[in-house]
Amino acid sequence: MAEAVVAGATSSAVDHVDVRVRVALQADADDLLWADAFILGTPENFGYMSGAMKYFLDRVYYSCEGKVGGRSFALFVRAGNDGSGAISSMRRILSGLGVREVQEPLLIAGEFDERRLADCEELGQALAAGLEAGVF
Repeated sequence: MAEAVVAGATSSAVDHVDVRVRVALQADADDLLWADAFILGTPENFGYMSGAMKYFLDRVYYSCEGKVGGRSFALFVRAGNDGSGAISSMRRILSGLGVREVQEPLLIAGEFDERRLADCEELGQALAAGLEAGVF
């Protein structure tokens, strides 16, 4: 899913948008402060976001508080159940940073459907195109 999101964000349909890709355990506050917008993705683990995503958000929260407000974000989740716990927990933390969700979360629940990878590409491309157009 993440590779498809990145492919969409870096597609030839979008110019003049720099994309930085980090896994949660390697990302830091500087990455979030650098971004004009961001997309976070996680698997659902035990009805919650992954431990790596929680650790990332814990590490960047206070360094970014009051500094990233108004920036746009989107989420994608691969869920074995319904994904609602992962989505709501990430939204709750991100709301404290004052960022704004610009697209409904992309959720792939249950059996993985390769056809949904096009939705992932569309998510990446839509956010990048919005940045390029000045919408976000």
